[in-house]
Amino acid sequence: MLTRIFLYEAILYLYALSLLFYFSDFLKRNRSAKRIGAGLLLFVWVLQSVYMLEGFTRHGFLAAIPMEETVLLFSWLLVGVSLIIDRLFRIELFVFLINVLGLAALALDMFGGRDAALEIGGWNVSGGLLLIHISLAVGSYAAFAAGAVFSGMYLYLHRRLKEKTWSSALMRLPSLEIAERYAYRSVMIGVPLLISALSLGTVWVLLQGDVAQLADAKVLASWLTLAMYLSYLYVMASSRWDGPRRSYWGIAAFGVMLISLVVSSLFSNFHQWVWM
Repeated sequence: MLTRIFLYEAILYLYALSLLFYFSDFLKRNRSAKRIGAGLLLFVWVLQSVYMLEGFTRHGFLAAIPMEETVLLFSWLLVGVSLIIDRLFRIELFVFLINVLGLAALALDMFGGRDAALEIGGWNVSGGLLLIHISLAVGSYAAFAAGAVFSGMYLYLHRRLKEKTWSSALMRLPSLEIAERYAYRSVMIGVPLLISALSLGTVWVLLQGDVAQLADAKVLASWLTLAMYLSYLYVMASSRWDGPRRSYWGIAAFGVMLISLVVSSLFSNFHQWVWM
């Protein structure tokens, strides 16, 4: 137990340290800081993989999965995506911002109640089914987080270009077209994942015969999130709005997702985090 606590804290501290090096490189181009930050981030991803593998093996994929494994899965996905983006496209600001979200999730988990379990409202579910459902949902949240970061980068770059304020850091950002394209592709990945997660959950509720669960606050919040992102895809496909308005809508959809998850947890007995 002490070893797991030590490993978790090591992940958190090394994660924070890697972001400091990335931030230092972004402020003033420093290839040494960039290499150190990337190396630490890769090491964090490896430690997270080891931690989750040991945790899932220890619990045997039972229906009560510790909160820490689920949060780590979200952070693990963000770190993995950022490493790929950094390797292929070298967008340091994206790597920094997306991992700020991952670090915040780990910190919230650590100080908010790390051993809380995920209760599934009395369901008698198999661990494999639960793992698939959670993995799909968390994967969609990670994709939506990436989309929000790219939308934020688009708005930042658009404003700086409009004001004609240039800097060396600005030159290292992707173009407006690329930022919006990646935001769109991220959401295109997240929406099918969320649809799959909701479909799996809905079918299981129907099989259990507890249809009232479909009106639970957390279920309705998930459908609201899906509706927001489907409308975002429609706006992108229709080209009726300009780039800034589309990006604002993408960020608004992510904000609705975060708020709905937090608020619905206050009124829901379904998929309830004990520590909330």
